[in-house]
Amino acid sequence: MPGTPRVRKAELEALAEFRYQLRRFLRFSERTAADAGLTPLQYQLLLQVAGWRDRDGPTVGELAERLQSAQHGVVALVTRCEQAGLVERRTGTTDRRRVYVCLTARGESAVRRVASAAWRELSSLRHVFRVERLSAYNDRREDNGADGKRP
Repeated sequence: MPGTPRVRKAELEALAEFRYQLRRFLRFSERTAADAGLTPLQYQLLLQVAGWRDRDGPTVGELAERLQSAQHGVVALVTRCEQAGLVERRTGTTDRRRVYVCLTARGESAVRRVASAAWRELSSLRHVFRVERLSAYNDRREDNGADGKRP
């Protein structure tokens, strides 16, 4: 095919290995979420809410971006999570026109249980994902010792 960039065999092998390891990690996370009584999408939503850095929490639109999903799909997911007692919608404290998604105690507990296992799994794959570039991973390693495990 004219104009198609040439990809070397080693690059194809590296991409194949990366996709394989990424899929293994995602499958691990999916199984761990199921063991905690969550669907993979519920866990992804809870993780984005728990990891949100700003304000009172993310809006549905912001969650849609983080999940790379359509906004109407995220509205439905938030509603299901709300019915399950995992999240709640709250009116903003500074701008009462905005509605934020926040974790409930049950949602916080569930996401931490799955995330704890995911961190251990990610540590075992650090050679594949180069997790040393994730500042939170490095902070945890410094807090817990060079191997990233708690003393």
